[in-house]
Amino acid sequence: MALALAALAVVPWPIARADSAKVVTPVEIMVVSSGDDDVDGVSDLDDREIERAASGLEIPLPAKRPSSLPNPVDDVDFSLFAGPKRLGSGPIGAVKGPLRLEARVPGRHDLDLFGIHHRIGALLVTAVDGRGRRVDFATSHASLERTPPKPSSSDPASPDGDPDALRFVVTGHPDDLPTTMSFGSTEALAEGARADAPLGMVTLDLLRAVPLTETPCPPGTKEGLACATTVPIRAVMDDLDRQHPLSSSRSIKVELGGLLAIALGDRPSEITLRVGGPRESAVGPIDRLRARLRVRLVRLDKGGPPPLGESDADAIERIRDEVERANMIWAGCGVSFGPRNAADVKIVDPPPSALLSIGCDVGAPASGGIVRFEADGHAIQVSTLPGQTPESVARVVARAIEKAGLRATISDSAAIGAATYPSTDIVVRRASGEPVALRAPKAALGGASSVPGGKVSTDASLGVCIGHVDLADGLSHFTDANAIAGTLEERSLIKTFDDGDPATIEVFVVPSFGGDSRIGESFIFADGGAIKDVVVQDRASFRADRASFTLAHELGHVLLDQPGHPDDFGLDTPTRLMDADAVNASAFGPRRLQVAECERVVRQSGPDSPARLLTPWPTVRSKPEAASGRPSPGSAKKPR
Repeated sequence: MALALAALAVVPWPIARADSAKVVTPVEIMVVSSGDDDVDGVSDLDDREIERAASGLEIPLPAKRPSSLPNPVDDVDFSLFAGPKRLGSGPIGAVKGPLRLEARVPGRHDLDLFGIHHRIGALLVTAVDGRGRRVDFATSHASLERTPPKPSSSDPASPDGDPDALRFVVTGHPDDLPTTMSFGSTEALAEGARADAPLGMVTLDLLRAVPLTETPCPPGTKEGLACATTVPIRAVMDDLDRQHPLSSSRSIKVELGGLLAIALGDRPSEITLRVGGPRESAVGPIDRLRARLRVRLVRLDKGGPPPLGESDADAIERIRDEVERANMIWAGCGVSFGPRNAADVKIVDPPPSALLSIGCDVGAPASGGIVRFEADGHAIQVSTLPGQTPESVARVVARAIEKAGLRATISDSAAIGAATYPSTDIVVRRASGEPVALRAPKAALGGASSVPGGKVSTDASLGVCIGHVDLADGLSHFTDANAIAGTLEERSLIKTFDDGDPATIEVFVVPSFGGDSRIGESFIFADGGAIKDVVVQDRASFRADRASFTLAHELGHVLLDQPGHPDDFGLDTPTRLMDADAVNASAFGPRRLQVAECERVVRQSGPDSPARLLTPWPTVRSKPEAASGRPSPGSAKKPR
């Protein structure tokens, strides 16, 4: 990828060292191949095969040459490539087409190649973090800014302590140093793409002509060379950060898994740096991790309008926009929810009354009676015995359901409030998996009822309820007393649509919540309830948009596996995503994540955690083993 097309730079230089019988070139400026052109995690200086080379100088072969033509470079100052393969020190052999010369060290060089005397000025580009340490282009990456915009120091070379911003330093002969550097960024590589496939990337943003300022060279730099540096460059999440006047001159919008491309002066870009999560943390460098969302937009009633938007198509686009915003925020921790259009999004009708709750949240032991209801034309009847727990009765009821040829999915809720025992829910389905509408005998009341006269249970102490989802008055939501289990209506919605995959985060969008101004809530793994890793939000949360990032916030409760907020018992920091009450659509709103939160996400939801919601999704691209000769790199639920 190139930021700009330009002719090879030419610099006047005396030719006293050249043989007068040879063709002598003007000084040819090239960039040291210290990057990772094919994005495979191996420095081009060490890679024996580079599928996508952005740098180097084309060297034509002589028309007539012996079959044993020796390699004219020593592989110390330069490397010579034929196509993607680095040539060894032996004879070149029957190579067709031009070769590519790549510099390995900065400075001025004389090189005789096939009768032409090349005079080369090689420039080395290095990246330096906020503490003055070098960042390797192949093994490390740029990370997204997790701090609000701020002006840079008057001394661009002084360490500013920013954990994410990078200075870029150019080393070379004093007469060869450019005066500016430009940057471009790309979208993430398409899922499943390999190093031998076309990049297929789209330019996201350009930051042109960043001035270079003379700076002392790092210790160990060869005598006679000079260095120049940029100000710390911020890789930011969106246009709001990108255009903020405090730092717009040194900010570029990037995407997790994409590339930051670097160009010297008016040359094409020749070095790239991957974009990942935090480079340093207590759990090590965080490259990129992926979570999978399953989104269900629930209509107000059967066949009715979607919970948001003007049409079904509009509703789906709006939720995809919301997923993209969550991607943007969580990229600061190296977490992605996948490409915008890859999210599993569907618009669904409210589920039928397919859930039977044994215990009805109270969870008292049975005193003896009859449980009777109808399921898909089958009359189900079970007797209860004194002292039986809801869990025990549920297993007996489930067997009766299965004897009728239906499927019964049992889930034991956690005990809530002052309940003696937890209630147990049963979702009834046909053999095909379609949920079945339950009803009390003699009356299709859809709610709690009993025998005779339409009741579900005659047991004086053990209640049995048929769950019902009616969104006309808003979704009945949990309180502090029943947050661990959810309301009967919430359980009826969530459990009926459950996909049975514990590694999927379920997201439900409803028209509204009932009772108060809640716009989002979440169920987390740590609570130990039957409902885990679930987010519910309503259409009001979409109106809040970037002022509160509701989906990203509620997903934060799930990924952090944490019910509370940092300002519940600590300092109020309204720039943090997980702040409880911040509403601010500016660059100083609730959109920042701290590295400690990134560490907790890996510990609580990462590949080695009990929840395992996140799987590795390396930003390095796999290279075919047959071609490379090495393995492919891997690498409280409080409402908002």
